[in-house]
Amino acid sequence: MAKVKENHAKGYNCAQSVACAYCDLFGVKEEEAFRAMEAFGGGMGVMTTCGAVSAMAYLAGLKNSDCKLEGSETKSGSYRMMRRMVTSFMFTTKSLICKEIKGVDSGTPIRSCEDCMSDAAKAIEKILLAPED
Repeated sequence: MAKVKENHAKGYNCAQSVACAYCDLFGVKEEEAFRAMEAFGGGMGVMTTCGAVSAMAYLAGLKNSDCKLEGSETKSGSYRMMRRMVTSFMFTTKSLICKEIKGVDSGTPIRSCEDCMSDAAKAIEKILLAPED
């Protein structure tokens, strides 16, 4: 979780901050994750899906994909893992939409970007990084 905050302090967007903090655990170079997540900051650049949530999806795919371009058997497991992480994230954040979380229309933010990244990191650590049974 400390690496997420460190990344954000360096100027990474929310998606980059989260994805780059954990990418090495899934065999991806930080520069590759940074590039892949660039347009996902700011809620995909247009204040829709929170960048921290996008990073959770990216990491779930990195962890679970069998990389079979035809006949992949891992999608449903990735989707299940993402649903669990989203449920965890929603418990405190109450929305997946950057614009709502930041309170752009309401004037009342639900959570800060730092809190959203922390919520995502907690979900990743609890669900993606949990020891296998």
